[in-house]
Amino acid sequence: MTNLSTKHLLGIKDLTADDINLILNTAENFKEVINRSIKKVPSLRDITIANLFFENSTRTKLSFELAEKRLSADVINFAASSSSVKKGETLIDTVNNILAMKVDMVVMRHPNPGAAVFLSKHIDAKIVNAGDGAHEHPTQALLDAFSIKEKLGSIKGKKIAIIGDILHSRVALSNIFCLQKLGAEVMVCGPTTLMPKYIHSLGVKVEHDLKKALEWCDVANMLRIQLERQDIKYFPSLREYTMLFGLNKELLDSLTKKIVIMHPGPINRGVEITSDVADSDQSIILDQVENGVAVRMAVLFLLAGRA
Repeated sequence: MTNLSTKHLLGIKDLTADDINLILNTAENFKEVINRSIKKVPSLRDITIANLFFENSTRTKLSFELAEKRLSADVINFAASSSSVKKGETLIDTVNNILAMKVDMVVMRHPNPGAAVFLSKHIDAKIVNAGDGAHEHPTQALLDAFSIKEKLGSIKGKKIAIIGDILHSRVALSNIFCLQKLGAEVMVCGPTTLMPKYIHSLGVKVEHDLKKALEWCDVANMLRIQLERQDIKYFPSLREYTMLFGLNKELLDSLTKKIVIMHPGPINRGVEITSDVADSDQSIILDQVENGVAVRMAVLFLLAGRA
Protein backbone atom coordinates (compact mmCIF):
# COMPACT_ATOMS: atom_id res chain seq x y z
CA MET A 1 0.00 0.00 0.00
CA THR A 2 1.45 3.35 -1.05
CA ASN A 3 -1.56 5.65 -0.73
CA LEU A 4 -3.79 6.61 2.17
CA SER A 5 -7.42 5.48 1.97
CA THR A 6 -8.54 8.99 2.92
CA LYS A 7 -8.19 12.41 1.28
CA HIS A 8 -7.83 14.29 4.58
CA LEU A 9 -6.50 13.59 8.07
CA LEU A 10 -9.52 14.52 10.18
CA GLY A 11 -9.17 11.92 12.91
CA ILE A 12 -7.65 8.51 13.68
CA LYS A 13 -11.19 7.11 13.64
CA ASP A 14 -11.21 7.47 9.82
CA LEU A 15 -7.88 5.66 9.29
CA THR A 16 -7.34 1.93 8.76
CA ALA A 17 -4.49 0.00 10.42
CA ASP A 18 -2.82 -0.05 6.96
CA ASP A 19 -3.06 3.76 6.77
CA ILE A 20 -1.45 4.11 10.20
CA ASN A 21 1.36 1.68 9.35
CA LEU A 22 2.00 3.48 6.05
CA ILE A 23 2.34 6.80 7.91
CA LEU A 24 4.67 5.28 10.53
CA ASN A 25 6.86 3.58 7.90
CA THR A 26 7.06 6.79 5.84
CA ALA A 27 7.94 8.73 9.01
CA GLU A 28 10.86 6.34 9.58
CA ASN A 29 12.35 7.43 6.26
CA PHE A 30 11.82 11.10 7.07
CA LYS A 31 13.44 10.69 10.49
CA GLU A 32 16.62 9.69 8.66
CA VAL A 33 16.29 12.82 6.50
CA ILE A 34 16.00 15.22 9.45
CA ASN A 35 19.08 13.71 11.07
CA ARG A 36 21.25 14.38 8.01
CA SER A 37 23.46 17.43 7.67
CA ILE A 38 21.18 18.69 4.86
CA LYS A 39 17.72 18.33 6.35
CA LYS A 40 15.60 19.51 3.40
CA VAL A 41 14.03 17.48 0.61
CA PRO A 42 12.21 18.98 -2.41
CA SER A 43 9.16 16.69 -2.03
CA LEU A 44 6.52 19.43 -1.70
CA ARG A 45 8.31 22.19 -3.58
CA ASP A 46 5.22 23.37 -5.50
CA ILE A 47 2.70 22.89 -2.68
CA THR A 48 1.33 25.79 -0.58
CA ILE A 49 0.21 24.96 2.96
CA ALA A 50 -1.74 27.29 5.25
CA ASN A 51 -1.46 26.81 9.02
CA LEU A 52 -4.71 28.08 10.58
CA PHE A 53 -4.54 28.16 14.36
CA PHE A 54 -7.72 29.42 16.02
CA GLU A 55 -6.37 28.25 19.39
CA ASN A 56 -3.00 28.79 21.04
CA SER A 57 -0.31 26.26 20.22
CA THR A 58 3.44 26.21 20.50
CA ARG A 59 4.78 22.70 19.88
CA THR A 60 2.22 21.50 17.32
CA LYS A 61 2.41 24.72 15.31
CA LEU A 62 6.21 24.79 15.31
CA SER A 63 6.37 21.09 14.50
CA PHE A 64 4.05 21.41 11.49
CA GLU A 65 5.87 24.51 10.27
CA LEU A 66 9.23 22.77 10.52
CA ALA A 67 7.85 19.67 8.76
CA GLU A 68 6.50 21.83 5.91
CA LYS A 69 9.79 23.68 5.51
CA ARG A 70 11.81 20.44 5.58
CA LEU A 71 9.63 19.30 2.65
CA SER A 72 10.26 22.61 0.81
CA ALA A 73 6.57 23.65 0.83
CA ASP A 74 5.48 27.29 0.73
CA VAL A 75 4.00 28.15 4.12
CA ILE A 76 1.37 30.69 5.18
CA ASN A 77 0.86 31.15 8.93
CA PHE A 78 -2.42 32.46 10.27
CA ALA A 79 -3.14 33.20 13.95
CA ALA A 80 -6.79 33.94 14.77
CA SER A 81 -5.85 36.24 17.64
CA SER A 82 -4.40 38.76 15.20
CA SER A 83 -6.88 38.30 12.35
CA SER A 84 -10.31 39.39 11.11
CA VAL A 85 -11.86 36.50 13.07
CA LYS A 86 -11.87 38.96 15.96
CA LYS A 87 -14.02 41.24 13.80
CA GLY A 88 -16.64 38.52 13.33
CA GLU A 89 -15.39 36.82 10.17
CA THR A 90 -16.69 33.23 9.89
CA LEU A 91 -14.55 30.12 9.47
CA ILE A 92 -15.74 29.67 5.89
CA ASP A 93 -14.98 33.33 5.01
CA THR A 94 -11.50 33.06 6.49
CA VAL A 95 -10.72 29.88 4.62
CA ASN A 96 -12.20 31.04 1.34
CA ASN A 97 -10.01 34.14 1.52
CA ILE A 98 -6.97 31.97 2.07
CA LEU A 99 -7.99 29.55 -0.69
CA ALA A 100 -8.32 32.50 -3.06
CA MET A 101 -4.56 32.69 -2.59
CA LYS A 102 -4.41 29.15 -4.13
CA VAL A 103 -3.58 27.05 -1.09
CA ASP A 104 -3.29 23.26 -1.57
CA MET A 105 -3.43 22.13 2.05
CA VAL A 106 -4.77 23.50 5.32
CA VAL A 107 -3.48 22.49 8.77
CA MET A 108 -6.07 23.65 11.28
CA ARG A 109 -6.47 23.78 15.04
CA HIS A 110 -9.87 24.93 16.25
CA PRO A 111 -11.63 25.02 19.66
CA ASN A 112 -14.83 23.47 18.24
CA PRO A 113 -15.07 19.68 17.83
CA GLY A 114 -15.81 18.80 14.20
CA ALA A 115 -14.43 22.05 12.75
CA ALA A 116 -12.00 20.18 10.46
CA VAL A 117 -14.77 17.85 9.21
CA PHE A 118 -17.00 20.86 8.52
CA LEU A 119 -14.21 22.52 6.58
CA SER A 120 -13.44 19.42 4.51
CA LYS A 121 -17.03 19.42 3.21
CA HIS A 122 -16.86 23.02 2.02
CA ILE A 123 -13.44 23.50 0.42
CA ASP A 124 -11.24 21.66 -2.06
CA ALA A 125 -7.93 21.77 -0.21
CA LYS A 126 -6.62 18.78 1.78
CA ILE A 127 -7.31 19.26 5.51
CA VAL A 128 -5.12 18.13 8.40
CA ASN A 129 -6.75 18.34 11.82
CA ALA A 130 -4.19 19.72 14.28
CA GLY A 131 -6.67 19.41 17.16
CA ASP A 132 -10.38 20.21 17.35
CA GLY A 133 -11.58 21.01 20.86
CA ALA A 134 -11.67 17.95 23.13
CA HIS A 135 -12.35 15.70 20.12
CA GLU A 136 -9.26 14.46 18.23
CA HIS A 137 -5.57 15.25 17.73
CA PRO A 138 -4.54 12.64 15.12
CA THR A 139 -0.90 13.62 14.52
CA GLN A 140 -0.19 13.50 18.27
CA ALA A 141 -1.52 9.93 18.43
CA LEU A 142 0.56 8.98 15.37
CA LEU A 143 3.77 10.40 16.83
CA ASP A 144 3.03 8.69 20.16
CA ALA A 145 2.56 5.36 18.35
CA PHE A 146 5.76 5.96 16.36
CA SER A 147 7.66 6.68 19.59
CA ILE A 148 6.35 3.52 21.31
CA LYS A 149 7.21 1.39 18.28
CA GLU A 150 10.70 2.91 18.11
CA LYS A 151 11.32 2.24 21.81
CA LEU A 152 9.70 -1.21 22.20
CA GLY A 153 10.02 -2.59 18.65
CA SER A 154 6.28 -3.11 18.17
CA ILE A 155 2.89 -2.00 19.49
CA LYS A 156 0.86 -5.19 19.10
CA GLY A 157 0.20 -6.82 22.47
CA LYS A 158 1.72 -3.94 24.47
CA LYS A 159 -0.13 -2.48 27.44
CA ILE A 160 -0.51 1.29 27.36
CA ALA A 161 -1.96 3.31 30.25
CA ILE A 162 -3.24 6.83 29.55
CA ILE A 163 -3.33 8.70 32.84
CA GLY A 164 -4.94 12.02 33.78
CA ASP A 165 -7.68 14.25 32.41
CA ILE A 166 -9.33 11.84 29.96
CA LEU A 167 -12.56 13.84 29.79
CA HIS A 168 -11.08 16.98 28.19
CA SER A 169 -8.23 15.35 26.25
CA ARG A 170 -8.27 15.04 22.46
CA VAL A 171 -4.92 13.24 22.80
CA ALA A 172 -6.54 10.46 24.86
CA LEU A 173 -9.29 9.77 22.32
CA SER A 174 -6.95 9.74 19.30
CA ASN A 175 -4.45 7.55 21.19
CA ILE A 176 -7.15 5.03 22.14
CA PHE A 177 -8.29 4.70 18.51
CA CYS A 178 -4.73 4.48 17.18
CA LEU A 179 -3.31 2.02 19.71
CA GLN A 180 -6.31 -0.31 19.48
CA LYS A 181 -6.07 -0.39 15.67
CA LEU A 182 -2.42 -1.42 16.05
CA GLY A 183 -3.28 -4.24 18.48
CA ALA A 184 -2.34 -2.71 21.85
CA GLU A 185 -4.31 -3.05 25.09
CA VAL A 186 -5.32 0.34 26.49
CA MET A 187 -6.18 1.39 30.03
CA VAL A 188 -7.29 4.83 31.17
CA CYS A 189 -6.62 6.00 34.71
CA GLY A 190 -7.74 9.14 36.54
CA PRO A 191 -10.41 10.54 38.85
CA THR A 192 -13.98 9.36 38.19
CA THR A 193 -14.97 12.98 37.53
CA LEU A 194 -12.45 13.20 34.66
CA MET A 195 -13.72 10.09 32.82
CA PRO A 196 -16.16 10.59 29.92
CA LYS A 197 -19.53 8.86 30.35
CA TYR A 198 -18.96 6.88 27.14
CA ILE A 199 -15.51 5.56 28.19
CA HIS A 200 -16.62 1.91 28.60
CA SER A 201 -17.99 1.86 25.05
CA LEU A 202 -14.42 2.37 23.72
CA GLY A 203 -13.27 -1.08 24.87
CA VAL A 204 -10.62 0.20 27.29
CA LYS A 205 -9.89 -0.85 30.87
CA VAL A 206 -10.70 1.81 33.48
CA GLU A 207 -8.63 2.15 36.66
CA HIS A 208 -8.75 4.75 39.44
CA ASP A 209 -5.65 3.57 41.34
CA LEU A 210 -2.45 4.98 39.82
CA LYS A 211 -0.16 2.31 41.31
CA LYS A 212 -2.28 -0.51 39.86
CA ALA A 213 -2.30 1.15 36.43
CA LEU A 214 1.49 1.56 36.49
CA GLU A 215 2.05 -2.07 37.56
CA TRP A 216 -0.19 -3.22 34.68
CA CYS A 217 1.32 -1.18 31.84
CA ASP A 218 4.43 -1.24 29.65
CA VAL A 219 4.01 2.46 28.79
CA ALA A 220 2.45 5.27 30.84
CA ASN A 221 1.30 8.33 28.89
CA MET A 222 0.83 11.14 31.42
CA LEU A 223 -1.70 13.84 30.46
CA ARG A 224 -1.90 17.30 31.96
CA ILE A 225 -5.01 18.68 33.62
CA GLN A 226 -6.75 20.82 30.98
CA LEU A 227 -7.70 23.68 33.28
CA GLU A 228 -8.50 25.95 30.30
CA ARG A 229 -11.32 23.58 29.24
CA GLN A 230 -12.81 23.11 32.70
CA ASP A 231 -15.79 25.29 33.51
CA ILE A 232 -16.43 23.64 36.90
CA LYS A 233 -14.19 22.08 39.57
CA TYR A 234 -13.63 18.39 38.89
CA PHE A 235 -11.47 17.73 41.98
CA PRO A 236 -10.85 19.54 45.30
CA SER A 237 -7.36 20.92 44.55
CA LEU A 238 -4.29 20.43 42.36
CA ARG A 239 -2.42 19.33 45.48
CA GLU A 240 -4.89 16.51 46.08
CA TYR A 241 -4.81 15.52 42.40
CA THR A 242 -1.00 15.34 42.54
CA MET A 243 -1.08 13.18 45.67
CA LEU A 244 -3.41 10.65 44.00
CA PHE A 245 -2.45 10.80 40.31
CA GLY A 246 0.95 12.51 40.13
CA LEU A 247 3.91 10.38 39.04
CA ASN A 248 7.07 10.87 41.10
CA LYS A 249 10.43 9.06 41.18
CA GLU A 250 9.66 7.25 44.41
CA LEU A 251 6.52 5.70 42.90
CA LEU A 252 8.31 4.89 39.64
CA ASP A 253 11.19 3.18 41.46
CA SER A 254 8.77 1.15 43.61
CA LEU A 255 7.34 -0.69 40.57
CA THR A 256 8.29 -4.31 39.94
CA LYS A 257 9.40 -3.53 36.36
CA LYS A 258 10.76 -0.67 34.26
CA ILE A 259 8.11 1.13 32.26
CA VAL A 260 8.34 3.79 29.53
CA ILE A 261 7.11 7.30 30.40
CA MET A 262 5.50 9.60 27.82
CA HIS A 263 3.82 13.02 27.87
CA PRO A 264 2.23 14.91 24.96
CA GLY A 265 3.21 18.27 26.53
CA PRO A 266 3.09 20.93 27.72
CA ILE A 267 4.18 19.41 31.04
CA ASN A 268 2.89 20.81 34.32
CA ARG A 269 5.99 19.83 36.27
CA GLY A 270 5.16 18.91 39.84
CA VAL A 271 1.48 18.26 39.05
CA GLU A 272 0.99 15.15 36.89
CA ILE A 273 4.72 14.38 36.72
CA THR A 274 7.81 15.49 38.63
CA SER A 275 10.93 16.80 36.90
CA ASP A 276 13.08 13.83 37.97
CA VAL A 277 10.62 11.48 36.19
CA ALA A 278 10.19 13.68 33.09
CA ASP A 279 13.97 13.94 32.70
CA SER A 280 14.77 10.32 33.65
CA ASP A 281 16.17 7.62 31.36
CA GLN A 282 12.73 5.95 31.31
CA SER A 283 11.20 9.05 29.70
CA ILE A 284 10.88 9.38 25.90
CA ILE A 285 9.27 12.84 26.04
CA LEU A 286 11.99 14.55 23.98
CA ASP A 287 11.92 11.68 21.46
CA GLN A 288 8.20 12.39 21.02
CA VAL A 289 9.00 16.00 20.12
CA GLU A 290 11.63 14.97 17.56
CA ASN A 291 9.38 12.26 16.11
CA GLY A 292 6.55 14.77 15.73
CA VAL A 293 8.37 16.49 12.86
CA ALA A 294 9.02 13.20 10.99
CA VAL A 295 5.43 11.99 11.46
CA ARG A 296 3.97 15.29 10.28
CA MET A 297 6.29 15.26 7.26
CA ALA A 298 4.94 11.78 6.44
CA VAL A 299 1.30 12.90 6.79
CA LEU A 300 1.77 15.96 4.55
CA PHE A 301 3.76 14.00 1.98
CA LEU A 302 1.17 11.20 1.76
CA LEU A 303 -1.82 13.54 1.64
CA ALA A 304 -0.19 15.48 -1.17
CA GLY A 305 -0.14 12.20 -3.10
CA ARG A 306 3.63 12.17 -3.45
CA ALA A 307 4.16 8.58 -2.35
